[in-house]
Amino acid sequence: MNTEKEINRLTGLILGSVSPFHCILTASRFLEQEGFTRLDLTGAWDLKPAKGYYLPVFDSSLIAFTTGDAPVSQAYVPTLRMEAAHTDWPCLKLKPSPEVSTSRYGKLNVEVYGSPILSTWMDRPLSLAGKVCAAGQTPFSPKVHLVDVKRPVAVIPNLAIHMNREVNNGAALNPQKDMLPILTLLEDKTDNDHCLVNLLARETGCAPEDILDYDLCLYNLDSCSTLGLEGEFFCAPRIDNLTSVSACLAGIVSGFRQNGVNVIALYDNEEIGSRTKQGAFSAVTDRVLEKLYLSLGYSREQYLNAVMDGFLLSMDVAHAMHPNHTEKCDIKNQILPGDGVAIKMAAAQSYATDASCISVIEDICRRSQIPCKKFSNRSDIKGGATLGAISSALLSMRTVDVGVPILAMHSARETMGTKDQAALVALASEFFLV
Repeated sequence: MNTEKEINRLTGLILGSVSPFHCILTASRFLEQEGFTRLDLTGAWDLKPAKGYYLPVFDSSLIAFTTGDAPVSQAYVPTLRMEAAHTDWPCLKLKPSPEVSTSRYGKLNVEVYGSPILSTWMDRPLSLAGKVCAAGQTPFSPKVHLVDVKRPVAVIPNLAIHMNREVNNGAALNPQKDMLPILTLLEDKTDNDHCLVNLLARETGCAPEDILDYDLCLYNLDSCSTLGLEGEFFCAPRIDNLTSVSACLAGIVSGFRQNGVNVIALYDNEEIGSRTKQGAFSAVTDRVLEKLYLSLGYSREQYLNAVMDGFLLSMDVAHAMHPNHTEKCDIKNQILPGDGVAIKMAAAQSYATDASCISVIEDICRRSQIPCKKFSNRSDIKGGATLGAISSALLSMRTVDVGVPILAMHSARETMGTKDQAALVALASEFFLV
């Protein structure tokens, strides 16, 4: 396991993935460099043995797969193994017509996406990224531009302690009042009416009147840092869940199984429940997998057999024990940064938990000497959920939830152990090889 290599790979992905759209763009470029061929959801697929393919799904999700090199046989159907992660993170998204002003401050009207720790977004250099749509040849084919301003253009200033003496006692932040970032100083209040559209026009090269709509988020422009006396920690924005995206991408290029199909699914909208056309709760994965098997020459019945005999490794981060709040952890099943892969377990099935399935992952780790540890939340503290339980229910597939343990989950900047990324990548690779 090469810790430095995997941290460098993760750093590149984080810096390139300033929105879910850019995450998919970065992933697509990586897969093309590795020899994968792009497919379209609606096109005909002429699949070849021992090849890699990928298809973006509605701009912010992606499915990629490799085919085995065994000939098509009615007696044997290639086994299905799948890994999944999500491409989104808690953040602040722009509302329609977002320009607002207070005195001469030009501000942006934003709404909260997911469940971020709001206080961590204060006083940070913020930039804008996402998708901008402009008029195209027909109403059903708008021109899509990915935008990354790449420089600090906004900040959400804290109220000085002299004006809020309770700030260190956990003062609440109102998303509509306290979280509006300042973008500019106005000479005149009316100067703010088209401030954003003019910025987007410059970034896209479009005429302002041709811009129809956008999906834009603010992102933390802070860079990534390795820290600690021995470089044992890695601190960066968007660790949740780009650690898992990076592991999925590393896993899918690690090799082919002769009699198997390997698949990765990178989903958007996990942080808001996955109930979108590009989320894990949609039917898109089932339809893509069916099309894959039919294109290889297998019947629908053979496809259904492959799915129900398949195995999904759902990857998302876990809660590392906090150094100043050890009481927030389970009394026994704790994990720290540097302990390796967390195997996430919950009786409520918020994490996909099944003894037979977990045994498979434990044995892979044991045989390959990949550090891992079982994790569960305190019985009186409800943890988060993942896309694993959702996907396993929709696909009727054996599933296990794993991930790297991190501190400050959903902060604008999170912390993990450097060695854990290499462990997760090793598991993602071995899972597709054994």
